[in-house]
Amino acid sequence: MGALTRGRYLVLTGVLLLVSCTVSVISKGATGDAHSDSLPSAQGTLPHFIQEPEDAYIVKSNPIKLRCRATPALQIFFKCNGEWVHQNEHFSHEYKDLNTGLKVREVMINVSRQQVEDFHGPEDYWCLCVAWSHLGTSKSRKATVRIAYLRKNFEQDPQGKEVPINGMIVLHCRPPEGVPVAEVEWLKNEENLSSHTDENIDMRADHNLIINEARLSDSGNYTCLASNIVARRRSTTATVIVFVNGGWSLWTEWSACNVPCGRGVQKRSRTCTNPAPLNGGAFCEGMSVQKITCNALCPIDGGWDEWSDWTACSSQCERQRTRECNSPTPRHRGKMCDGNSEATENCTDGLCTQSMDSSNDVALYSGLGAGIIAVAILVVAVMLYRKNHNEYGVDVIDSSALAGGFQSFNFKTTRQGNPLLLNSAMQPDLTVGRAYSTPLCFQDGTDKELFDPLPDIKVKVQSTFMVSLGVAERAEFHAKAPAETFPRDLGRDCCTVDRRKKGLLTLNGPLSASREQRRINGVFGRPGGRLVVPNTGVSLLVPHGAVAENMSWEMYMVINQGEASDQTLEGCEILLGPEVTYGPPGLDLFSPVAMTIAHCAEVDAENWNIQLKRKTQDSKWEEVMSVEEESTSCYCLMDSSCCHLLLDQPGSYALVGEPLTQAAVKRLKLAVFGSTEAGSLSYSLRVYCVDDTPHAFQGVVAAENSRGGQLLEEPKTLPFRANTFSLQVSIQDVPQFLWSIKPFTTCQEFSFPQVWCSNQQPLHCAFSLERYSPATGQLSCKISVRQVKGHEQILQVYTAVAETEKESVPFFMQTDCTITSQTGPKAFKIPLSIRQRICATFDTANAKGKDWQLLAQKLHLDRNLGYFAKQRSPSAVILSLWEARHQDTADLDSLASALEEIGKIHSKSSSSKDQDDPEHVVSSNHIQAGGVCVTDTLTNRNTHDSAADDTG
Repeated sequence: MGALTRGRYLVLTGVLLLVSCTVSVISKGATGDAHSDSLPSAQGTLPHFIQEPEDAYIVKSNPIKLRCRATPALQIFFKCNGEWVHQNEHFSHEYKDLNTGLKVREVMINVSRQQVEDFHGPEDYWCLCVAWSHLGTSKSRKATVRIAYLRKNFEQDPQGKEVPINGMIVLHCRPPEGVPVAEVEWLKNEENLSSHTDENIDMRADHNLIINEARLSDSGNYTCLASNIVARRRSTTATVIVFVNGGWSLWTEWSACNVPCGRGVQKRSRTCTNPAPLNGGAFCEGMSVQKITCNALCPIDGGWDEWSDWTACSSQCERQRTRECNSPTPRHRGKMCDGNSEATENCTDGLCTQSMDSSNDVALYSGLGAGIIAVAILVVAVMLYRKNHNEYGVDVIDSSALAGGFQSFNFKTTRQGNPLLLNSAMQPDLTVGRAYSTPLCFQDGTDKELFDPLPDIKVKVQSTFMVSLGVAERAEFHAKAPAETFPRDLGRDCCTVDRRKKGLLTLNGPLSASREQRRINGVFGRPGGRLVVPNTGVSLLVPHGAVAENMSWEMYMVINQGEASDQTLEGCEILLGPEVTYGPPGLDLFSPVAMTIAHCAEVDAENWNIQLKRKTQDSKWEEVMSVEEESTSCYCLMDSSCCHLLLDQPGSYALVGEPLTQAAVKRLKLAVFGSTEAGSLSYSLRVYCVDDTPHAFQGVVAAENSRGGQLLEEPKTLPFRANTFSLQVSIQDVPQFLWSIKPFTTCQEFSFPQVWCSNQQPLHCAFSLERYSPATGQLSCKISVRQVKGHEQILQVYTAVAETEKESVPFFMQTDCTITSQTGPKAFKIPLSIRQRICATFDTANAKGKDWQLLAQKLHLDRNLGYFAKQRSPSAVILSLWEARHQDTADLDSLASALEEIGKIHSKSSSSKDQDDPEHVVSSNHIQAGGVCVTDTLTNRNTHDSAADDTG
């Protein structure tokens, strides 16, 4: 019996039952023979479901049971996937509810694995209940039935690593695909980890394990455990080693010269015990013993001079004579003369008298009086001095003064050399993430550039290292800053200072190289191509077929460098990347172009409101779309460091962000450059803080290239929060006995508006040092860059400062340094024939809808599908966006894997359909065959490209 006949049979059966029940009720009413023991029912109501079928999973080959109960109900039947289940497959019984006294009918069916596998529809296998009563029918909820599984292989296994103590440990884990979704646990040495018992452990919703500050006890074997109702899977074990790099202790005192007389040696020592290296940590670099020569002078013993004449006989009838130990004087630890220096004898030859000399008493009392007066004057002078100077303190003494000018350096391993660095073998200090609650120092720099020397202002020492440069208003500003949400009242004018005084945002020096507009152009026809602005993270992809046949356009792309870009921004909006213009105006293309712009935001919808804006003819910004909203006019895909746009209209575009909370973060790139002044002992260190985009950093590179500056440390990234607190730059651990620095210039500050609203313009401050001796050939120090109540980064400087001719090194080593325009097939990763075959396959509709939607899903581009739906070829636009997103990685394997997976899906679909649907069979076979062929071709193309890169 067919499905339609079966359905009609069930409906007729229900109608007959209703008629028979009605006749029975009427006949009983007419005869008046009502049985008191019959089951009561709620007459005059529709059936009410007491129990509805619930979603279920089929584990292995075990069938599942679906149940439903209703009252009052004459009959209950199941309907699965739009078709009635046969009456013979129902198990039903009726009973009386003891609480309500109503008749309750319960029905159950079994659903097997084979039934679910044989079903192929646009949604999951589903069933619902339909209950009949005298007044009509009621339907229950739909219950879905899915086959539970859990694949064997993890999509990403955790990788072992070596981490320095107090560093951050991040172990990534992506569990196998499964239904239901697998839950993830972490094991350490086969014991469960929990973030509830250890606050240092953070288990994110993305299954990653984060240990904020590594401890020695965190070393061990970590395993990711994934499980659902079907199975339990273990990842490969990742071994984590927390190591401690050795550190030098303080130097001992210099020993005595090892010879008592003549030329000898003095030495002092230190040990690698502060701390001692552990778990493979690097041993201390440098010398453990220092030696210097010493000249020990030979001792000369003293000798007596001749006695003086006898004095006159005194009133006590005595006379004296003296001699001195100066023939020779004892030197260089020589012995003193033996014997007395004075001799006394009696003179009783009648020449002595007993008269008192009163002049001795006068001299004694005069001396005492003069001493008392001198002490009183000294006490008064000290009190007046302290009264006049009680509000003054002392300058900061950095920690290098305690080390005697000798610095220790510790590098664990040699990293890959960076041609920018003078000493590329140095291991960078990755200290980051320390939070502070009080300001380190303040500087009133609202009317002066940070490059200028600081004025003579008052200094108060608040602790051994925290200094405030006497600006009461600034201190009050920090103290009153809210702690929870971003201040909206500040948002209206948080960038007013910087937009009014642009001098705060510019370098103290020529920037002509970075102020020029970066413009590139190329001629494009039907084959399409790509425009790339070198070293800026900005590119434009013109798809194949976007230009009409037998036609060409001369297209250009410009990065605008003027200051007018941010003048028209409102409130606390800032530029997250460069302003980019492409044209010409009136450009008419068949498909949208794909533009890529680098940005500096830590993308988070809860903390940022990020919008794409376009400049109007009157140079004002208008909103095109918000990146979190869907739009059919353009498409915006935000990655961690780049934004990929699909645009139909030429013009000037910019990515603009407005912070919603104080947790909003934009990334800053920090770099330190140095240069010597010809013919002098001075050395200049320049620290740059710039938005973390390649374009913004290129302005720094151009300025330093013109100055002859050398990059002294690998540039680092600092998260800068929207908490209204300033950014402070300080220099530490300068060898005090080798270098001097101007007082009160060891710490400098950028205000919050200067940094937050820099809008791709570089900020910098400078430290001027001077050698005491031309023989000093090296400089070692640390540059601390920190945000008050935020993060800190340390730039380790260790460089030679000798005035030698240094070889010029290019600042950028990317492959696109010289290539600005590519046309035709060489501009694309996907071969044209493969692209056309994919579009022909996936732009065709099948029984499950548009195949291009499945393509977008497998390529992780499945948001804002309405934009693709309005295109002539949705698949072509999806592939253009994929090309723009992977222009640097050229990861054709991911595209091949997606197509292979789609081919498997359609292979299962075609094998389960009846032969009565030939159109579906042809479509599925087409996709299957096309998917396998395309996958092989892409794999071969990717292998060929890799081989070409290796040989090249």
